[in-house]
Amino acid sequence: MRVVATRRLPGPAFEELGEVGIVPRDELGQSDAEVLIVANETVDQRTLGLLPKLRLVANFGVGYDRIDVAACRRRGVVVTNTPGVLDAATADLAMALLLAAQRLVVEGDRQVRAGAWRGGWADGTLAAEVTGSTLGIVGLGRIGAAVARRAAGFELRLLYTKRVRLDAATEQVLGVEWCELDDLLRGSDAVSLHVPRTPETIGMLDARRLSLLHDGAVLVNTARAEVVERDALVRELVSGRLRAGLDVFWDEPNVPREVVELPNVVLTPHIGSATETARYAMTRLVVDNALAVLAGREPLTPV
Repeated sequence: MRVVATRRLPGPAFEELGEVGIVPRDELGQSDAEVLIVANETVDQRTLGLLPKLRLVANFGVGYDRIDVAACRRRGVVVTNTPGVLDAATADLAMALLLAAQRLVVEGDRQVRAGAWRGGWADGTLAAEVTGSTLGIVGLGRIGAAVARRAAGFELRLLYTKRVRLDAATEQVLGVEWCELDDLLRGSDAVSLHVPRTPETIGMLDARRLSLLHDGAVLVNTARAEVVERDALVRELVSGRLRAGLDVFWDEPNVPREVVELPNVVLTPHIGSATETARYAMTRLVVDNALAVLAGREPLTPV
């Protein structure tokens, strides 16, 4: 088979590849496959050694931090991803997590379901107001910018930080203010993370930086768990000082047991791109990249 995938991708475009070998990554053996389709799974020297005719690693997803791009390049193997088509879905979820965490939605849901709601509407815990608060966006790429556009509808003050500052015209259009990361953390009521997992970003939010967030601040992570120091965040959440909306975890699908029952944490199972529109479009890009390479053409979205 010319194409091997670690899973069957959603949507009708996948059928255009014809016969595809579906093999979990850990069960890959020697193959003459020219295209390997993965979902940000490990592709290392060993994997490449099993596929001597490989021409393309087509990643189902934007992040490709588990793919050894340098090793692929040395072997003449192209790596592609699926940027752009999942921005809206991920930004929507980031806003949903922010709203749920800041307005105590999950806690209220649990209270009602448990029959613990005894008072009237005027009783109970008071949440922080979302409208007029300050949101810090760490990483203002496609998804971060989509979050900024959505947050503007809630009349939020928007701070951002990124490696290269935007030009003044773009800042004005998005309604964002640039600042250093530490200052962003000090000045934000909520922080949303939108940076890739790289050697520079792993552990970027360590104990010192988490301590800069004020009591009751919300941390939303739909990017990569490793951007935040695990033990430091768990301590802050267990203490109740911070709130969080988390879609990504350090050892998926395992979630730190200390936070599973916490009322101040909203947890979702890595569903940032999990809409039919986004996932079908991701599959379309994977297939178009594969068909292009197999036909001897340039891929659409090389990394």
